[in-house]
Amino acid sequence: MRFFPLALVASLGLAQAAQAQTLALAPSDSVGVSSARQPVAGPPPIGLSRTMLAKSQASGPNKITILPIPVLFYQDETGLGYGLGGLLSGRLGQDTATRASNARVQYWTTQKSQSLLQFVHTIYSPDEKFYLNGEISYYDNLLYYYGIGNNTLKANESAVANKLFIVNQRIEKRIAPKMFAGVLYRFTRTSQIQPDNNTTDGSKPNYFFDSDNGRLDQRQREATSISGVGPVFTLDTRDVALAAFHGDLLDISATFNGKYLGSDYNFVRYQIDARHFQPIFSTKTILALQFLGQFHSGNVPWRELAGLGANLGGTLYNNANLMRGVYEQRYRDRQMAVFQAELRQKLFWRIDGAAFGSVGQVGNNFSDYSFNGIKAAGGLGARFNFIRRDRVNLRLDYAWGPDGSTGLYFAIGEAF
Repeated sequence: MRFFPLALVASLGLAQAAQAQTLALAPSDSVGVSSARQPVAGPPPIGLSRTMLAKSQASGPNKITILPIPVLFYQDETGLGYGLGGLLSGRLGQDTATRASNARVQYWTTQKSQSLLQFVHTIYSPDEKFYLNGEISYYDNLLYYYGIGNNTLKANESAVANKLFIVNQRIEKRIAPKMFAGVLYRFTRTSQIQPDNNTTDGSKPNYFFDSDNGRLDQRQREATSISGVGPVFTLDTRDVALAAFHGDLLDISATFNGKYLGSDYNFVRYQIDARHFQPIFSTKTILALQFLGQFHSGNVPWRELAGLGANLGGTLYNNANLMRGVYEQRYRDRQMAVFQAELRQKLFWRIDGAAFGSVGQVGNNFSDYSFNGIKAAGGLGARFNFIRRDRVNLRLDYAWGPDGSTGLYFAIGEAF
């Protein structure tokens, strides 16, 4: 989804002025903190007193941080949107080897009575004995549907209103240093699907009513529940999950969706997520790389197909934004492969810059992949480092993709 923040400077000013509250805990319930890059002394941000700044940079071993963030944006699908988000960040336990955990919540509503309520968390237990990652989200959504496949047409753009509820949770136990294995469960419920009568240009009937060469039947246009469970393995050597300077992530999972779990469709989803982070040239320049593949077997309904262009957040792609500059799931199909790279550069004070690019493709089968079918996107971004201790960044990205598409994204945390 493409976000166009209104009065961006005002939003940043509000975010800077919002107090990052630091909570002291009793020794038995202490929450530690980490700092791979020590805070640099300097003047406080505009609207933030030195006392508040000191609180937001507190680096004692028994502190956590709560950061409220205002939400303000504009997009074609929703009109003006406004709301509030928040981030809780800190380290659980006294062990300095335990990485910082975080929990994020946001709520917004729009002029067109759409809304999102979302809670996402990444938790490392004390001594990293357990790793928990998940979300609960409710979308009152309006999306543009273009069809199924890698070569869908802009002329097919059709508005489809729907409601979407998601529960996704994984619980993993450490089996070796930085290595976890466990189980995941994912439930989605798509309901109240209401397509417009015509395409957005009014030239023909809504493409959601088309069979799309037999890929979309009437049952898929009705309310659908998907429920699945499966194994997951994670190797995570990143120093900080929100904004890694070095390390790797390898996450492999399989989700078995079936009627025995209350699912309306039987299919299996396989996913591999591989990321690498390292400094290049100097410690002020970070290279971030990611490959993500999502593959399906069985009968997959349209809403559960893999999709290029994923910027709504959530845990489907492990909290990653895929192919910024491409509209949300602009291209969708059973098999998907995406590669993206980002160069993150320390500039001055709390300001960083970024340049990024990505390539990807979807297909019904692997044999459908071709060199000419590769989609490409890229862009530039700026970062405001609000909490240096836990590397909590406010991110602003401008990106462009195929067919002249563009997007402006304002969010908490790095894209991956």
